[in-house]
Amino acid sequence: MHDSRNSLRAFVKLRTGLPIGAKGSLQASLVKAFGARSPAGFWQYWNPIFGFYLGRYIFTPVKRFCPPAIALLTTFIACGALHDFVTFLVRGYTHFLFTAWFFWLGVGVLLAHTAKLSFSRFGFWVRASCHAATILSCLALARVLQWAWI
Repeated sequence: MHDSRNSLRAFVKLRTGLPIGAKGSLQASLVKAFGARSPAGFWQYWNPIFGFYLGRYIFTPVKRFCPPAIALLTTFIACGALHDFVTFLVRGYTHFLFTAWFFWLGVGVLLAHTAKLSFSRFGFWVRASCHAATILSCLALARVLQWAWI
């Protein structure tokens, strides 16, 4: 018997409220992500298909022998490295910007969780602005450090 908790279809429906590939599923995912009450919540809704595989093949196995915080950071770094790998395949080189960027995104999630940061008292647009600012701030930090390194 197939365990629906482990299926991609069930995971996407849980995250977006719609079946995989359904009309409006991208919009639902974006609204849920940018309307999330915390940075961790944002990443629970962002790209549910990719999130399913990252959770199954990176986060869960690493969490078996490391603390959850290390598993989360490892997952973000691996996700960034995968983005850099695609960049390498397309361009023939990479500066590992995505790896650095996703490292800082993971650090941000951990810091926000530790500080019990919540946007729940704010409306959608303030939450969305906070998430966008976090993403862009982490990108800026990664770029500045990249320029200093290169």
